[in-house]
Amino acid sequence: MTVQPDPSHAAPADAQQGAHAASARTATARPAAPRVAFPVGAAALAPYSIAARPRREVDERAVPAMVLAAWAAVFVNVLAFAGNATVFPIPRIVGQLITQGALGLALGLALLANRRRVIRPHLFLVLLTMLALVAVMVSFHNQYLLSSVFRACRLLGFATVLWVLSPWFGRRDMLLLRCHLICLRAVLGTVVVGALLSPGLAFSFDGRLAGVLWPIPATQVAHYAAVLLCVTVILWLCRVVSGRLTIATVVLVTPILLATHTRTALLAGVVGMAVAGASLFLGHARVRRTSALGAILAVLAATVFASQITDWLLRGQSAQDAGKFTGRTKVWSQVFAVHRTPIHEMFGNGMSNLSFNGLPIDSNWVATYLDEGWFGIAVEAAILVALLLLAITHVRGPRRAIGLFLLVYCAIASVTETGLGNPSPYILDLAVAAALLAPEAHGVER
Repeated sequence: MTVQPDPSHAAPADAQQGAHAASARTATARPAAPRVAFPVGAAALAPYSIAARPRREVDERAVPAMVLAAWAAVFVNVLAFAGNATVFPIPRIVGQLITQGALGLALGLALLANRRRVIRPHLFLVLLTMLALVAVMVSFHNQYLLSSVFRACRLLGFATVLWVLSPWFGRRDMLLLRCHLICLRAVLGTVVVGALLSPGLAFSFDGRLAGVLWPIPATQVAHYAAVLLCVTVILWLCRVVSGRLTIATVVLVTPILLATHTRTALLAGVVGMAVAGASLFLGHARVRRTSALGAILAVLAATVFASQITDWLLRGQSAQDAGKFTGRTKVWSQVFAVHRTPIHEMFGNGMSNLSFNGLPIDSNWVATYLDEGWFGIAVEAAILVALLLLAITHVRGPRRAIGLFLLVYCAIASVTETGLGNPSPYILDLAVAAALLAPEAHGVER
């Protein structure tokens, strides 16, 4: 290291010449190292800080093709094959082979994506696997042995695929959420195309929009539309996606949701959005402005269009029928009226087709009591509580807000829909919520 002389003292001429000669020898023997400037303070953290980077970068990164393919296969596995007519007739056996066979494809694709065979422990996956294992054991005592065991093994296989995809839990770029949104857009795209090709067929069930390219019931169409719409709005509130994408989603998806005439999806979406917005209220000025504007518009709409809103909610039913959940309470009463042994009350009768005496149960908690008993209800409640605690302790931001929305949405929908105890879009939504609320991954498959 060369020490610069003090300019206040003049050095002798011979000393200066000796210093110059020494500097020349040093330069000849060792080239000077390039000077590198290291930023300090906030500038040093900018490349690694989420706040310093543009928010929209998260949404513009390329999605790994193998992970997307595996998630798409899982999504196909939970698609319902309803009995409504389609534009191009699909035999029921073919539809079931496609949906149920997609689980094996999803497992293979997930293994190809996770070449290092890394798994991340997560309480959600542990509880889901425990539920599946007990369901397999109980199903061996069901009177419909083969079908019951098959459904239980399918749930176990579904949990296995999620275990293989667990390395992508806890990512800052929300990879699994982005895969989920891509699948939602694709499915709703088929619904729109089917409605354009055959509008009479698409609205043939009580005037409610359903899928007719692939037979998707109106309730599931509403579920997909509500999740896509609300999640996109939350991402916009957090400045993760652009305004153009948000406007396009609102303009295209809102009519789909309204055309399904599904009260459960609308109520769950509104309450979920309120909870997600409350979690962001203090930290985002855009959320506060949007909430105020939304409250004003809601009051105006309720005042001006009160009769139209009431007609839409009742769907031609009486207020008494709507209060009884469209006759669902009769089936629920029949399920609980059946005498059971203590072992059946605790662990249920094994996996079924979610019906009782030929009628759909249409309640997750009643169906779980029938199939997996009080044990299944306790495990599913534990899943919701565990995810809620993760959300409460998670840092404020889009991951926490979307996780809360999905959790609240599934909890409300579980009253009049089935799906938390078997492979379904609802348990897939909870898997996305678990991935968002998981701690950030370090040293695993990225």
